Amino acid sequence: MSSVSSVSETTLLRGGTVVDASGSRRADVLVGTDGNIEAVGDGLSGDRVIDAGDCIVSPGFVDLHTHLREPGKEEAETIETGSRGGALGGFTALVAMPNTTPPMDSVGVVRDVIELGKTALTDIIPSAAITIGRAGAELAPMAELAELGVRIFTDDGTGVQDDLLMKRALEYSVGLAPFTGGASVALAQHCEVDSLSAGTFMHEGEWSSRLGIPGQPSEAEDLMVMRDIALSRSTGARVHFQHLSTAGAVALVRAAKAEGLPVTAEATTHHFTLTDAACASFDTVFKVHPPLRSDSDVAAVKAGLLDGTIDAIATDHAPHCAHDKEQPFDAAPPGMIGLETALALALTELELPVEKVVGLMSWQPAKIAGIDDIHGGPIEAGRPANITVFDPNEAWTIVGSSFASKSSNCPYEGHEVRGKVRHTIVAGEAVVIDQEAMR
Repeated sequence: MSSVSSVSETTLLRGGTVVDASGSRRADVLVGTDGNIEAVGDGLSGDRVIDAGDCIVSPGFVDLHTHLREPGKEEAETIETGSRGGALGGFTALVAMPNTTPPMDSVGVVRDVIELGKTALTDIIPSAAITIGRAGAELAPMAELAELGVRIFTDDGTGVQDDLLMKRALEYSVGLAPFTGGASVALAQHCEVDSLSAGTFMHEGEWSSRLGIPGQPSEAEDLMVMRDIALSRSTGARVHFQHLSTAGAVALVRAAKAEGLPVTAEATTHHFTLTDAACASFDTVFKVHPPLRSDSDVAAVKAGLLDGTIDAIATDHAPHCAHDKEQPFDAAPPGMIGLETALALALTELELPVEKVVGLMSWQPAKIAGIDDIHGGPIEAGRPANITVFDPNEAWTIVGSSFASKSSNCPYEGHEVRGKVRHTIVAGEAVVIDQEAMR
């Protein structure tokens, strides 16, 4: 995590509506010089006053799924540029995915990411690979990594294919409490059966048939979700399902939760806003992994967000250089950027109250990541000042080239949306003021 900022003056957020897990109320929020919230109430004063009128003041957003590319692919993104985009999007913490070069499968690489994150605009929370090299053959040194602070393990980008190895990883994760101070860890799974998805580039369905593009069947995701639910049941281990995209997977997670199993799930913005019909343009900006699915799948993901089956909205922010995305559809890498559009897409596309959207982006993902002692907590005196201020009604047009990311592979170019982050405070420091990054 980034170090606590040193600030020389108090900051007052005046005139906003405070929204946290306890509900909504009108109040001023005073941020102290120690990086904590000093007071919440009416008629407060501070050294610097920031207007929060007509805005929501909430705990900072937490992204469970960010590709920062560093180390290894800094031409597409760095921890610095990714964190700037995150802060502009209202995120105060980003969980960095481990499919870097080299991968985050050892203490040395994870420690390097932690060090780089100390000067970022958001907290950088490193995840780590489940297997060495994300190759699915041998477990990474999970105890050493957990002792370093890792609370999420994932081979994101590839699912762990070996059933026995995944079972062993889950069994091992249950015994990591001595290395975490008693905190639990979660194994986050990219659910995809390779034997069903190999050689595919979009969702298998009407549009893949029309376009002549080999399609990935929904069963590639459903079968691995089913397997890992069974393994969670037998081991008692926490499993987090990444970027759910199929109706079948949502139904399986819903049933597992009804059974009381320790499973959680996330959905990306693109999986509840876009369908496989977008691939008709052959524009590789719409190539993503797992692929954009059918209308019925999108409806199921939205329903899962509404009824609590899906716990968090994640971005799966995946920047790529223009020359990589300009390849033919079958050769281009999958991925879209999403840090600065997540809030607006959720507010625009989901028929959810603003309080529900904030929960999906703040305290619920913070709990899954094991950082709810610092992020996503109530807006009250004594709590760390990780705060997002946003106008839920501000209308704007998405322009990918205007974002802080080093890449501009944004699938929403020209879309009209509502909801804009105005200010972001991380560890007491106002890193974004009036939609402008301060460093």
